Amino acid sequence: MQPAAATRGHAERARRSVRPGRYPLIVAGSFLIAALAVAPIVALVVIALGGDASVWPHLIGTILPASTLTTVLLMLGVGVLTSILGVAGAWLVTMCRFPGRGMLEWMLLLPLAVPTYVVAYCYVEILDSVGPVQTLIRSIFGFETVRDYWFPEIRSLGGAIFVMSFVLYPYVYLTVRATFLMQSMCVLDVSRTLGQGAIGSFFRIALPLARPAVVVGVTLALMECLNDIGAVQFLGVQTLTLSVYATWTNRGDLAGAAQIACVMLIVVLLLVWLERRGRRLQRFHHTSQRVQALPDYPLGGWRAAAAITVCSLPVLLGFVAPAWYLLSAAWRRFGLDFGPAYFTLTANSVGLSLTASAVAVLAAIILAYATRLTGSKLVAALSRLASVGYAVPGTVLAVGILIPLASLDNAIDGLARTIAGVSTGLLLTGSTAALVYAYAVRFLAVSHGTVEAGLQRVTPNIDLAARSLGRTPAGALREIHMPLLRPAIATAALLVFVDSMKELPATMLLRPFNFETLATHVYTYASMEMVEQGAIAALTIVVAGLLPVALLSRTSRVPRRVLSGAVRGTVPSI
Repeated sequence: MQPAAATRGHAERARRSVRPGRYPLIVAGSFLIAALAVAPIVALVVIALGGDASVWPHLIGTILPASTLTTVLLMLGVGVLTSILGVAGAWLVTMCRFPGRGMLEWMLLLPLAVPTYVVAYCYVEILDSVGPVQTLIRSIFGFETVRDYWFPEIRSLGGAIFVMSFVLYPYVYLTVRATFLMQSMCVLDVSRTLGQGAIGSFFRIALPLARPAVVVGVTLALMECLNDIGAVQFLGVQTLTLSVYATWTNRGDLAGAAQIACVMLIVVLLLVWLERRGRRLQRFHHTSQRVQALPDYPLGGWRAAAAITVCSLPVLLGFVAPAWYLLSAAWRRFGLDFGPAYFTLTANSVGLSLTASAVAVLAAIILAYATRLTGSKLVAALSRLASVGYAVPGTVLAVGILIPLASLDNAIDGLARTIAGVSTGLLLTGSTAALVYAYAVRFLAVSHGTVEAGLQRVTPNIDLAARSLGRTPAGALREIHMPLLRPAIATAALLVFVDSMKELPATMLLRPFNFETLATHVYTYASMEMVEQGAIAALTIVVAGLLPVALLSRTSRVPRRVLSGAVRGTVPSI
């Protein structure tokens, strides 16, 4: 019997010896998927360059300076606060022992279930002058009007930073906690022998080693911050994303919207560079191969109370308070809003999300299997290129999608006129197909990362065995790989489904006329200052968002070796 290392080496040499030209169909499929994913970005640049050059001075003089400054300040505030919340929570639940740690370990993930725009709507209702918080303050201190006291304004840049930070910090918590779980035992043992306690080991050892993970988590949080449109519009914060939306819908200037979107792309490219740099630096951090328990610093008295407070506050502000408001509002509106209209909204959202998840997972399987089958650097590059949509905000993606679909509609219409003498009109533009396309491109990175991580756990020896038994690559995929990939495929489909249910910017800009989803329904009522009427729909989105949170909470309880792969699969790599 050959040694395991020799067998793996033989399998690797056999895989690398395969030429991409031997599998033209799957390679062509990879090219097609990458082209469809990149087409909106290329179209966006073409629209921006083809627009009226006189628009640029107007944008530079009026819109871009204020919107860019506001966006930078928002991202700076969110980056700092998510870092503090995510790192502090990850360190305490990983390295310290205090009452309630096991429960807080998974509860810190709960804010991921609530979209930022839903949290913003809830906090405006909670903290408004007629809301429960200020009403309680007036009743306790005897104030008669809001002019008798000072209260922070939630509809402000500071309010947006507060809302987004307490929703997005779990991105940092996930990546940093995975790093803490896999850090070198030798280094921590040395720090303890030198008299360092929990605080000293944190600042001098753990935090410097976790910096790349912090960069990755913060970058993912900032990408979500840049994508948001519902929260910033409701809170009155004029970001670049909101400027793209207003320029397109209010002024009817598609070229101007594309030009502002190109500025956003520059910001996105910078974030992608930071994210890639953070992941690359993570590879050089040695982790101990010894599997043993991490140091467990016992906390008691005021220290335990402080740890409980630090870990509980993000959960209370990021999930419990908004969920409490939604539950109470939904209870009051249940008899009025829970009817045929609600089921129509739910069917629209579920149908779109299921279709998008099926398309995204199928594309991910093709890309991941083509990379494995061919061993080609070109195919691997195509897979990375096809995943770029996750880094592009929904508003930017919507602007870029409109032109390719309109061009295709015009081509089909021209062909139909030539052959049959009839006009087909707009078949794809302003249709649910456009939404599915946008969702699939936007979340392909999520499905691809999960499927690829699952496929990497399947030993290459299985491919060699299938080939020796006469199976074709398609047969091996159908009979061997697909059954083994069922957990990864199910996870990928679930993540894309929930992300599609929550997606608002692309849905608002590409949906057909008189077509509502749960997300747009909530947005419509919030824009009319009638948040309570959309509470049941918002609560449905939150309940759907709890599914991947439950999945991640299970992942966080498995051994450290499995956790690292799971986090790489569920946190997309751009």
